[in-house]
Formats: sequence, structure tokens, C-alpha cells
Amino acid sequence: MHKTKTLVFRSAIAITVIGTLFWFSQKNRTVTIDGGFQMTMGTVAHIIVVSENQQQAHRAINAAVDEIYHIEELMSDYDPNSQLSKVNLQAFDHPVSVDVELFEVLTTAKMYSRMSNGAFDITIGPVVQLWRKAKADGVAPTAEALQKAKGCVGYQKLILNAEKQTVRFAKDGMFLDLGGIAKGYAIDKAIEILQDAGVKGAMVDIGGDLRCFGTPANGKKHWLIGLQDPVRDGHILLTLNMDDRAVATSGDYRRFIIIDEQKHSHIVNPTTANSASDLSSVTLIAPTATTADALATAVTILGNEKGIDLINKTKTAEAILIQSAEPNQFIRTTGANRYIRRTIEKRTRR
Repeated sequence: MHKTKTLVFRSAIAITVIGTLFWFSQKNRTVTIDGGFQMTMGTVAHIIVVSENQQQAHRAINAAVDEIYHIEELMSDYDPNSQLSKVNLQAFDHPVSVDVELFEVLTTAKMYSRMSNGAFDITIGPVVQLWRKAKADGVAPTAEALQKAKGCVGYQKLILNAEKQTVRFAKDGMFLDLGGIAKGYAIDKAIEILQDAGVKGAMVDIGGDLRCFGTPANGKKHWLIGLQDPVRDGHILLTLNMDDRAVATSGDYRRFIIIDEQKHSHIVNPTTANSASDLSSVTLIAPTATTADALATAVTILGNEKGIDLINKTKTAEAILIQSAEPNQFIRTTGANRYIRRTIEKRTRR
């Protein structure tokens, strides 16, 4: 008899200002408004805004939330009426026209696939579907089933026509999964809404991936981001000072299933069709949440050495990694040091 257990841990990223519903700064003549929590994309969205007045802040938050829901409606593969579901159903038979947002995400995803040599690949969908079924049934996929699904994977098989804004599959059985990029994109679009609304600063967090800009909350010098220790739930590994940056964390301690006493991460390697296992936690710091989201997934697949090499080549991103085999040690790119405000006593490698 097979036993399965699904564990979903709270977000690895915690903002220290959570819980502040209203705060007034006499010095800057601004208010900090906590927009509360909204369910979206299978997780929780949280927005904090710094503004000159409450009315502007609330209008901006409402508009940003509407934009997040719009992105979810386009890109959810759980919703049979979404544009992504239409693509997955029809794109092998004929080219499918899509909205500009979805086309932008698909184009960006292919760019990160090329950059990571296929470690990040949104065509991983057929394999992800097998592991979702395994989660429900408590039975791991067979090697034969994984091999068949893997044959449908490959970003080169995703055909995008920029002139006509259409999507086409080169192989029957393909299925797109945007779990490694859609949240980041939704965060970036929400940030654009908030910036256009004229607020002084804001933070948008969806499921632990986030981006902040402008004046920090509560009169602080920086937006303060706490990174959770993957070994000790509830403990903060380090604190980051963030200004106009995005942070995304990926890892096997946040979402995984256990089948026959074996742990399987929700992040699947496109090459092996099995879950990634070398890194417990990957935290990416980048200019946009889309970039941070995609690269966090890629580094989780690549492992620490190839992952660090990839990040160093980007010139704009930084990484903090924790290995599964050595939970008391984290590895970071040299540029990550300027964001670290405080660390616990752990041996580090650069």
C-alpha cells in the first residue's frame, strides 16, 4: 500500500512590516497601507503601499489586485476557460491567437530556456501532470510514463509567431506549465499599476515571490525581507535590505509530496523528468520578479555550481543557495553581500 503526504509550508519570504494596517510618517508626510491578503494563483497575494493619502493608496491597491486576477485568468492551467488552457488544447492542431500578456510571458520564457540551456522550460507540463496525478493517487509515475511524457518536452517545440501573436506546438501531447514564471510576471504587472498610480513606494508579494520599489514602509531606510531557514520552520536565516528589487525563493522544503517514504519536490527537471533534489532553497535577487522567478527555478534544476555560473553570467542577478546535503551552509554570489543586513552564524561559501 502506498502512502502519500502533501506538505505546503508558509512562504519562505516574510516581510517584517506584515501586520501594519496603517502607519503615518510625520517626516515624509506619507501613510503606509497594508492591503491585506488575497487568494490567487493557488497561494496568497499581499500588497503594501506607501502613499501621500489613504484614498490614493486604496485605489492603487484595488487596481493592482485586479491586474493580478487578470493575469491568473489568462495563465492558469487549472482553469479550463483560461487562454493557456485553450493553447494547451488546440495549439497542435492550429496556431492559437493569444493576448499580449500571455505572448510576452511565452516569449520571455523561451529566452530563459535558451539562457539556462533548457533547465527552465515551460513545456515541462506533461511531466508535471504525471506528478500531479501521483500526488492525488499516492503512486509514483512509471519509468515508461515519464519517458513518454519527456518526449513531449522541449522549448524548441514551442513555435511563437510575433507578427501574428500566435502559439503553435510542434508535437502532439505538449502542455505548457507557467508555474515558474507567471507569479513573477503578475507581480511585475501589479508593480507597473502601482507606479502609474503615483504612489511613493510599494511591495507586492505572491506566494513568497515579491518586488518592492520606492519609499519603504513605516519610515524605514530599506524594505526589510526575512529569508526563512529551510531546516527550522519559523526561524529567519538572514535579513535582506531591498530597494527597487525583486526576490524569489524556490526549494523542496516549501512544496513537496512523499510517496513510499521518498520526498519529491514540486520542481521537475526537464532532462530527467524527476524532481530536483540537490538544493533545499534557492533565493534570487533581480531587477524584476519575472527574472527572479524564472532564474530561481533554473538554478534549482542546475544545482549549485552550474546555477552560480548562470547567475554570474546575467550581470544583474544575485543568488543565495542552501544545499540539501549541507543545510548548515549557504552559498552566495559575491554581489549578494550588499543586500544582506544580518545573518545567523553559519559557514558560508562564495
